Amino acid sequence: MFAVGISVIFYSVTFDVQYVIAWATAGMLLCRILGIAEGIVAYDLHQPHHTHSHHHHPHNHKEPLFPTRRDFLSSLISVAVLAPWALGQEQKQSPADMAERFRQMSEDGEREGLAAPFKGITTSGQVMPGLFEISPSGVATEPVRNAAEKFIATLSNVQLARTMFPVDDVQWRKWMNQHFYARAGISFAEMTEGQRDAAFGLMHASLSAKGFELTRNVMRLNETLAEMIDEHLFLGEWLYFITIMGKPSATEPWGWQLSGHHAIINYFVLGDQVVMTPLFLGSEPVRATSGIYKGLVILQQEQNDGLEMVRGLKDAQRQKAVLNFSKTGNNNLTEAFKDNVVLDYAGLRANDMESTARRRLRDLVQLYVSNMDEGHTRVKMNEVDRQLDNTWFSWIGGTQADSAFYYRVQSPVILIEFDHQRPANLARFAADPTKPTQQHIHCVVRTPNGNDYGKDLLRQHYLAHPHTG
Repeated sequence: MFAVGISVIFYSVTFDVQYVIAWATAGMLLCRILGIAEGIVAYDLHQPHHTHSHHHHPHNHKEPLFPTRRDFLSSLISVAVLAPWALGQEQKQSPADMAERFRQMSEDGEREGLAAPFKGITTSGQVMPGLFEISPSGVATEPVRNAAEKFIATLSNVQLARTMFPVDDVQWRKWMNQHFYARAGISFAEMTEGQRDAAFGLMHASLSAKGFELTRNVMRLNETLAEMIDEHLFLGEWLYFITIMGKPSATEPWGWQLSGHHAIINYFVLGDQVVMTPLFLGSEPVRATSGIYKGLVILQQEQNDGLEMVRGLKDAQRQKAVLNFSKTGNNNLTEAFKDNVVLDYAGLRANDMESTARRRLRDLVQLYVSNMDEGHTRVKMNEVDRQLDNTWFSWIGGTQADSAFYYRVQSPVILIEFDHQRPANLARFAADPTKPTQQHIHCVVRTPNGNDYGKDLLRQHYLAHPHTG
């Protein structure tokens, strides 16, 4: 299709060397972009698949150069510069305008969000000490380590350079839900079939069956969104990126991160201990009414169990829990680049709840925690139970089945936010694009008091085992 377009242009302008060179250059760039859009460097089934490890570097093999998201955005900008030159026009190309805006927005978000060193989410600006300790959990992490090593072994040297980071790197904190964010690592779109299988193997080993399926369904519904608005450059099932932090080890700290639109998983490992926060899962839409995933529905239990929680409270307790019956906007407070938010407790304290309400509250927490594997879910819930008396539940919005609402569960060791958001990419289809809707949900899980990304465990590890490198 692109070649036909070039032929038409060649017949309609002066046929000289300058135009040929200009359009050939722009054409190559645009073809590269289209290739990225179709698969971020698609896998050619007719070419042999080479497996690489850290110790195997064949000299006669040319590595494929897999572009990053920032490479992609830069390529779009390049086309915008070259194409008008070839035509003798001055107008700008809208895809490049979008690319430049997205690149700038990504950098602005990082510059502002990472300006302060990590402290962690607190209620007063001061971290409560002694909440987390390095202690055997009794739950094996060997399957996760083996899966990570298997995935790493599939990567080429160029991919390794883009995907591997030190365990204490600021890259942990460079995540954002929004689809435009320029991400590090290797995307599922550019992976070979074998690499995808290995990446999914890592996720399977780390997550519960429920957690894995929820994450995959978030990815699938991102394809539904791409279909609905006909936007496949920055949306789609495979535009999710994997990075590895540190070297998988039985004794040294390491971890991995999944990052993409509506799905961010941070998974830190130290020995047999695991911290899986910040965790972000959401979708717009949450129900697929068309497309290849028609009929898929997610996050309904998170929605309905929260509603059951608030509706099950006695009147006096509900009055304490509900901060505002009016919900007019987005209410989540701990999404991207909010690692140091100061957020005091609000609403109803579990210590003041009746036993039925306390049980519902604990079950609600476990619904989110159980996205981890079963063993580490049990370990985390023991941690949650020790702080259950000092766990708070708060609510914003209506309490009818069709209401848009927000709720928060907060204790010294866990923070959960559920939020019905305003329409974003689907605003054009909304009856009122300014009002939150049940078709757009954001869920966030955090570990307050300095242990998001396992940072407090990492701090303690370095105190016990000083690193001079």
